[in-house]
Amino acid sequence: MPTPRPLAKTVLYTLLAAALTMPALAAEPAWVTKSNDNARVLLNVMAKYSPEGASNLGVDGYDEQITDMSRDQFEATNRDLRAAIAELQKRMRSETDSKVKQDLQILIDKAQDNIKTNALQRKYFMPFDDLTGMIFGVVRATLDPRIPQARQQSLLVRLDKYAGLAKGYRPVTELAHERLQERLKANKNLLGPYKGEIEQALNDGPTLLKGMRELLAKSELKGWESRFDTLEKQLTAYNARLKTEMLPRARADHRLPPEVYADNLKNFGVDIGPQEMISKALTSFAEIRNQMQITANLIAKERGFKDADYRVVMNELKKQQIPLDAVMPLYAERLAAIESAVREQHIVTLPARKAVIRLASMAENAAQPAPHMSPPRLIGNTGEYGEFVLTTGMPPDASGKRLVFDDFTHQSGTWSITAHEARPGHELQFAKMIETGVSTARAVFAFNSVNVEGWALYAEAEMQPYEPLDGQLFALQARAMRAARAFLDPMVNLGEITPDGVKTFLMRDVGLSEGMATQEMQRYTFRAPGQATSYFYGYQRLMETRQAAEVALRGKFDRQKFNDFVLAQGLVPPKLLRKAVMEEFVPAQGK
Repeated sequence: MPTPRPLAKTVLYTLLAAALTMPALAAEPAWVTKSNDNARVLLNVMAKYSPEGASNLGVDGYDEQITDMSRDQFEATNRDLRAAIAELQKRMRSETDSKVKQDLQILIDKAQDNIKTNALQRKYFMPFDDLTGMIFGVVRATLDPRIPQARQQSLLVRLDKYAGLAKGYRPVTELAHERLQERLKANKNLLGPYKGEIEQALNDGPTLLKGMRELLAKSELKGWESRFDTLEKQLTAYNARLKTEMLPRARADHRLPPEVYADNLKNFGVDIGPQEMISKALTSFAEIRNQMQITANLIAKERGFKDADYRVVMNELKKQQIPLDAVMPLYAERLAAIESAVREQHIVTLPARKAVIRLASMAENAAQPAPHMSPPRLIGNTGEYGEFVLTTGMPPDASGKRLVFDDFTHQSGTWSITAHEARPGHELQFAKMIETGVSTARAVFAFNSVNVEGWALYAEAEMQPYEPLDGQLFALQARAMRAARAFLDPMVNLGEITPDGVKTFLMRDVGLSEGMATQEMQRYTFRAPGQATSYFYGYQRLMETRQAAEVALRGKFDRQKFNDFVLAQGLVPPKLLRKAVMEEFVPAQGK
């Protein structure tokens, strides 16, 4: 994951990584129109300091602009955020609509959170820009087949600006180096990035450069070759400089300052402390492991396995690896079976159109090693939908060794990941927002990783009873992994376990491949410390809300109506979701 400017990191790239979607196809209620007008106050600040991200969101007018790295933007960013807060507070004082007021508070809270996060980043860390990763993200997003050809042309302008070929622009590689030196001169005690983060960025560089060239070659853009040749040389030289100048400054200790890690948890939606999270997750893991063993016993008896230990049974099932040319047909078959069960069991309302699943490129494996949902445009969407991208392994390390995944390409492992990333998980979650319509504040600025990932894990649990025994075992494994994340992530950041200890535990006790365990360890230590806890915690909070509704409604509780209601709320935090369920859904269903 690149390390962009503070505002982009906390408001924009976090949103994009979680793959949110803006409404565009549904009729817009009057309160949503008014709320969206308020949201533009903060959108304008976002777009000013991260125009590339604004383009990815779908905001018009920024396709040819790039992030201004010619000067330090810390004070300017905070000044504009404070001005936005003042304007939103002014609007709050005269607003009477309760939903619009709630959205205004969401916007104010988000801006205030970003000021705090910016301050912490400034206090502790020297700037580290993985420019190759950042620009790969721009190239991939701009050349996405779902983006109109006219908008893709803007990439040529951006390449010129990044390379310093456009009038008035200098190479972004020079500017990034200048900003680093500027901050080091101001404060020699700033912490460098974690050594493993720089090493991974340097290792991924050639793969990402090759990936950019392949994307450009497949595009319909003309005249990109000379532009990219220049930029490629600059990025290669920049990475060499990182190796000689930044790597020696890297910190050997992966742990973040406690207040930074606590801020990460808050930004991802976790509102409890690390020790409480560890306690909850350890207990849950032990309970899930017992369920895994019960299921493994049944499978061993059914298939005649001599050893019924759940680890051994999973290894035996993993041997049923699918040939590469059969992976996509099998996933299409799994999706069809899951959708059939959803409809038969009245779990949630599904759209008539098909979901999209595809294999990741090698460069996509490097940029985001775990299977994920690739989002469509978030603003101005005219009908594009998300894609479930199935990754196949880690890129080669410095020695040339490549760690492949065997976690998602065997018969038994295809059920749960399809339910999570496709339907009824993320793909449906995002599609519902497009089709039913929610405000910008609720879809973008109220984004909460706890809520978005909580739904996907909840979707896995909804489907587990309707899967074959081997699918159920790996559904339990997936839930065990999320519980393990919720204690391993804080433990490794508190120094209670080493990164190698994390890998060993995930491979031995959870049953992950070395490649999958490696990217998990990287997620906890430098790709997104704190984020991995959101799956387990979000699932718990959503299940609490569901059980509260079931207790209140008893025989009148309707699962499909509940799930449809949850999806219609957008990506709101758990407290707001609980409030909506208990104050709107329960009274309406109880009549």
